[in-house]
Amino acid sequence: MAPSSSLITKLKVQLKLAISRLRMVQQKDTAIAKQQRRQMAQLLEAGKEESARIRVENIIRSDITTELLEILELYCELLLARIGLLEPKECDPGLEEPIKSIIHAAPRTDVKELQQARQLLVEKYGKDFALEAVENSDGKVAERVLKKLKVEPPDPELVTLYLREIARTYGVDWPKTEHRKYDRPHEDDQGEDDDPAGGQVVKDLEAPLTTKELNKAIPPRDIGPKSPVSIAPPSPSIDNLSPRVKLPAPPELKPGAKLSGIKKQTSATQAQRDPKGEDGGDKMDVVGGKIPDADELARRFAALKR
Repeated sequence: MAPSSSLITKLKVQLKLAISRLRMVQQKDTAIAKQQRRQMAQLLEAGKEESARIRVENIIRSDITTELLEILELYCELLLARIGLLEPKECDPGLEEPIKSIIHAAPRTDVKELQQARQLLVEKYGKDFALEAVENSDGKVAERVLKKLKVEPPDPELVTLYLREIARTYGVDWPKTEHRKYDRPHEDDQGEDDDPAGGQVVKDLEAPLTTKELNKAIPPRDIGPKSPVSIAPPSPSIDNLSPRVKLPAPPELKPGAKLSGIKKQTSATQAQRDPKGEDGGDKMDVVGGKIPDADELARRFAALKR
């Protein structure tokens, strides 16, 4: 028999390979089951219900096998995480269920890596331990593993549920018999009078409003856009029983020093251009002076003609 350390090393490698292989098989079975479900939907749409009921049993069995592989994958991950507990000669009580479940279920699968890991476990714990796992004489094999390994025809209710779910997923109207009683009109209703309300009393509509009534109506004040600026009126007090909102006056703009200097420079330039100054009678009106009358304008116009 190989040394214990060498056997544990081989088992560790084999468990990793088994986990990877189990995941690949699950993905492959899921893809195949998806194609089979699409075929079942086509059969239901074509009205071949009996053929669909027979073929859907393969989908059910494939789903059960996929669930079994998922459970065995979890057990392999558990053994890999607790690989240090496998070194003693006796089996640890906490690992007895996953080890015996793998020994019991591995021959029922097509995963060679899992079967090789099973052989290493049998070699580690002996033939008597393996015989107890195969026969499940001590009841240590997981109950859910035993349930997945049972070979029996599925329940008719389970088959119907599968077909209903497939029809709902692919948008197939099945079963059609449930909708026939709603599609056919009752013969007893043909002799009754045609009541558009279905026997219910329809209330009379109110008369429309006249033009005068519409003119008297006052529209609500909250219609239309509101101003972004709103001033709340002050509340009355003892000193001011009728308060009013007073808005502040616009500020008085005063020219700055720079603007005053520009005005003085403009006045000096204009004074140089007018030699008569303030005493002259023919002084030109500047901005801000009095407006000349009609006689003055006529006199100026005659002077220009000369």
